[in-house]
Amino acid sequence: MNVGEFREKGVACIQDAVKLDEAGKFAEAVKRYQEGVEQLIAFIRYVKDDSQRKFFSERVSGYLDRIKYLKGVGGSPSGGGGGAATARPGDKGAEESPDAEGARLEGALAGAIVSEKPNVKWTDVAGLATAKTALKEAVILPQRFPELYMGKRSPIKGILLYGPPGTGKSYLAKAVATEADSSFFSISSSDVMSKWQGESERLVRSLFKMARDRKPAIIFIDEIDSMCGARGDGQSESSRRVMTEFLVQMQGVGKGEDGVLVLGATNIPWGIDSAMRRRFEKRVYIALPETAARRAMFGIHIGDTDNDLTKEDLEVLAIMSEGMSGSDISVAVREALRMPIRRCQTATHFVRMHDGKFCPVPPGTPGATAMTIMEVPPRMLAVPRVTMEDFYVVMKKAKSSVGSEELTKYDEWTREFGEEGA
Repeated sequence: MNVGEFREKGVACIQDAVKLDEAGKFAEAVKRYQEGVEQLIAFIRYVKDDSQRKFFSERVSGYLDRIKYLKGVGGSPSGGGGGAATARPGDKGAEESPDAEGARLEGALAGAIVSEKPNVKWTDVAGLATAKTALKEAVILPQRFPELYMGKRSPIKGILLYGPPGTGKSYLAKAVATEADSSFFSISSSDVMSKWQGESERLVRSLFKMARDRKPAIIFIDEIDSMCGARGDGQSESSRRVMTEFLVQMQGVGKGEDGVLVLGATNIPWGIDSAMRRRFEKRVYIALPETAARRAMFGIHIGDTDNDLTKEDLEVLAIMSEGMSGSDISVAVREALRMPIRRCQTATHFVRMHDGKFCPVPPGTPGATAMTIMEVPPRMLAVPRVTMEDFYVVMKKAKSSVGSEELTKYDEWTREFGEEGA
């Protein structure tokens, strides 16, 4: 088992333990906490990164406190399944120490910490020059050149990326996680919303505390509208409390809490509460890619797959794909790359090449043998190149996933509140 597997298994055990803990199944929770601690101790023993060793050592200490506390309320594994202890920790009659509660909350958020870089570089993201510049100003430059941010000049503390689905908002966040020498927390509503009253707010506070303890840090909140929607009659009391806590914590980020950036992403910016919108001083529209960006996307997604496309072909594809999102283009390219597989499957004739491999050919080709792909010996198939004809077939069927009415709504919101990210 490699070092990373110890960490991943440990985090998975801790997350299971937290769910059991919240459900009042204390004996089972203790067992999973112990399994998680064992894995994390092994990770700490072998990991070479001092910051990770320090961070997980602190977490293990908290989990051990939690185990001790749960055993005290009837969670001993020898107690026959946790029996009579059904009260939720933190309720009256089962006072929870601050350290134990902190460990439990941080355990619930352990999966949000991106420990390994996603390996998405700036060059992998086509276009979006303005968005990249804003992110570099907020994340990269303050670390490398702190002298740029002296006196009243301070880094950006909040950036909102908005736009149609599939335009690269989450992909940009992965590039930030790769390029920045920062702790990276990736959060969605499922990470912080709890059925227990008051628990969600505590999770939000714990999230920001963890980020401040590990700064420089980036908190990426995907689909932020699901947690911080516009206040109205349809919003539940628990959702209002969670949003209020986010507002309080983000206000703290903006007042002297250097080193923490909040990066939000949403497909429906008009659904975000106005107070939350104001917390993001940069609101960047991630629009549908322009021609040059689409051309680059085709090249990136084709990669080193064997093909006979020319620069002129890529230009044609960029024009044909007008109105398509980055995700739409990715799907189209994957479909085109599968076309040689289908040619092999439907072929009725193959010709033997100079290297002994068999290549599918039309019937009547000189030297061709009537056979199917299943008659080709294993590892002896000469895979045909991807051709422009393959792309023509796919692009004739390809459709944009974004409607013109949606784009009009994004344009109107951008004119009022945002800025172009291209």
